[in-house]
This record gives sequence, C-alpha cells and structure tokens, in this order.
Amino acid sequence: MKIVIALLKPFSFVPAILMMFLIYSFSAQPGEVSGDLSYKISYTIVETKNEVLNEGKGYDELSYEADSIHYYVRKAAHMTEYFLLAIAISFPLYVYGVRGIWLMILAGIVCVGFAGLDEYHQSFVDARTPSLKDVGIDSTGAFIGILLVQAFCWSVLNNPNKKKRKRSR
Repeated sequence: MKIVIALLKPFSFVPAILMMFLIYSFSAQPGEVSGDLSYKISYTIVETKNEVLNEGKGYDELSYEADSIHYYVRKAAHMTEYFLLAIAISFPLYVYGVRGIWLMILAGIVCVGFAGLDEYHQSFVDARTPSLKDVGIDSTGAFIGILLVQAFCWSVLNNPNKKKRKRSR
C-alpha cells in the first residue's frame, strides 16, 4: 500500500497545474474578449438580482448596473482564481510534509511568483496590460486560500474531541 501511495503522491499537484493552465488561458484572451466575458457575468448577476427581487428594471438600467459592478467582478475573479490556486498548491505541499510557516512561505512564493509571471505574460496580449495592483489582488486571494488550508488541516489534525489511540506494546 505504501508503494501505491508513493506513486500517487506526485499526482496531488495535478489540480495546481490545471489551475495554472486555466489562469494562463484567461490571461491569454485579448482585452476585448476578457472584458466581454466579465461583463456578461456582471450582467447575469444584476439580471438575476432583478428577477429574484422582482425589481422590474429594463435593459438600460440593468446595463448601467452591470457597468457599475464590472470592475469588482473582474477583481473578484482574480482573487478567486488565486484562492483556488493556493488551495491546489497547499494541499499537496501538506501531503509532502510541509507544515506551518514553511507551507505559507512556499505556497505564497509559488502563488505570488505565478501572479507576477502572469501579469508579465499579459503585456504580450492584445489590449491587456500588466498591473502591480492585480498582483496584489491575486496575492490576497492566495493568502486567504493558504490560511484556509492551514486552518482546515490544523483543525482536522489537532481536533481535541478526537481520542488518541494508545500504542500497545
């Protein structure tokens, strides 16, 4: 059984690699395509709110409202991507025995480094520009994800309600 676990351990990084690919794919979209996608999401949010609350707003009002939240939807998407990336990186590191501050440092370096490289990559994409502010937003999402993994692992492994097994000699 230990051999199977040892062989499968490296696959624990697959979600992180897939998340990096997804982030890179979104960053490779030209500015107009990326903006249209996030605007559609913004519009869907305000349209759903309009239907749920039965506000009866027309297209122009919904469009104006979607424009007003568009920036925040884009930044929330940045945070969410890096939040998920941090989780996808932190769990495999935890599996490999990285704990505590070292997990936070190593996962943080990977996430912030990838955020910086991703912004640099955007400098080569049509109508996209790199932004240090976006790296900060990405890093905030990553930090929250890393803290969540730390808290989850600590609470599961240090559960005071869990009875400790006694070793028999």
